[in-house]
Amino acid sequence: MKNFIIVLLVSVLACTWAGAKEFSPETLRYKVMYKWGLINKKAGDVTITLSHKADTYDARLTAMTASWADKFYKVRDTLRSEIKKAGLEPVSYRKFAHESKDYNLDEVIYRRDGANVYGDCSHKWFREGKLRRSQDTTLVAQGTTIDMLTAFYFMRTLPYESMTRGYVETVNIYSGKRKELLTIKYLGEESVKTDGKTYPCFKVAFIFTSDGKKKSSDDMFAWITTDPARIPVKLEGKLPVGSVKCFLVE
Repeated sequence: MKNFIIVLLVSVLACTWAGAKEFSPETLRYKVMYKWGLINKKAGDVTITLSHKADTYDARLTAMTASWADKFYKVRDTLRSEIKKAGLEPVSYRKFAHESKDYNLDEVIYRRDGANVYGDCSHKWFREGKLRRSQDTTLVAQGTTIDMLTAFYFMRTLPYESMTRGYVETVNIYSGKRKELLTIKYLGEESVKTDGKTYPCFKVAFIFTSDGKKKSSDDMFAWITTDPARIPVKLEGKLPVGSVKCFLVE
């Protein structure tokens, strides 16, 4: 169940920035459901908040497994991004992950030079409170380049209403130690019912691959409201055992 909450939420990524949408301060909450055979239980909670600074946004995501899931694989993750309001370009990214007995700290500082986007990355791995491994590297890419949390806001600016079914595009994503590629595929409109409400949505699929084009996870799916708020109300993905779905909580 490693990283299942984070992986699902960050799978709702964007391929290009479609406009100068101004985001209001907000807090979005999600419940994570785990299904395997006859088991269908709430496995965790995720909260995403956005606040304003002068020229940037401060975005934060916290994720935690439920008490029963803690016994199998405990997750307590916090992500934080500083994002330029102009162009929604990431300035910095930080992820602190407590998963089972491991603690990981990933940090990325972004630099831009012409068409190149550099990421000065640091990855630290701790076990039982002791630093076991440290790695620093600089990544470089051209074109749209984002981090795992900035992506949540990029995707909400996309002009889905003007896309044709089957539309695909690819972006770069930096973590604290590697670059991945994400292909987004638009699958049309579909309604989703959750918490007694029905939402008209755009459905999209996401495919993560490594730099070498090797697929790094199963395809994931997201349903994003068709109204101007563009809120993801449902996310779905497979695990090695079972599957998970995330639902917006009103």
